[in-house]
Order: sequence, then structure tokens, then C-alpha cells
Amino acid sequence: IIAQGVRVEGDFHSQGDVIIDGEVAGTVETQSALSVGETAKIHADVKAKSAVVAGEVVGNIFATDMLELLATSHVKGDIVTARISVAAGARVRFFPERSEFNK
Repeated sequence: IIAQGVRVEGDFHSQGDVIIDGEVAGTVETQSALSVGETAKIHADVKAKSAVVAGEVVGNIFATDMLELLATSHVKGDIVTARISVAAGARVRFFPERSEFNK
């Protein structure tokens, strides 16, 4: 958990679920689920099995299973995922790419 008010710089790797409500610059990678809270500001490439984004992500997102962008999300970067859900109100600037798992 990276709480609101906490800033982390560098490469962040985890085997388990990750919750981010603070700021991260660098890379974020987890073998499990990633939750980006409304107060989160991520300036990093993100890799996760699945991700739910309610905050800001500036960087590429790679979610092998599912990516969910909530109404409060703001994403700027490339997205690679098998499945995506975008809520009304989400601000998204990306170019979806085809990958080997969604052919």
C-alpha cells in the first residue's frame, strides 16, 4: 500500500495485490491486482495481471487479464490488455494495441 501523501520513486515490484493512493514515479509491476485510487498520481509504466484505475496514470499500462477505468480516472499512455472497461466520465488518451493474448 502506498498511502495518500507518500511519494515513491524508482522501480516497484510485488507478487501480491498493490494499492496506490499516493504518488509513484518509475515503474510499477505486480503479478496480481493493482488498484489506483482517486488521489493517486502515477508517472510510470504499469504492469499487472488486472488493474482498476480511479486516479491518474501517465505511462503505458499492460494488464494481462483486465483493465477497468473508473469515471474519475485520467490515463495518458499506451494500453495493452485482453479486456477493458471504460466508465462514462473517464478521461483517456491512448492507442490500444493488439497483443498475442487478445488475437
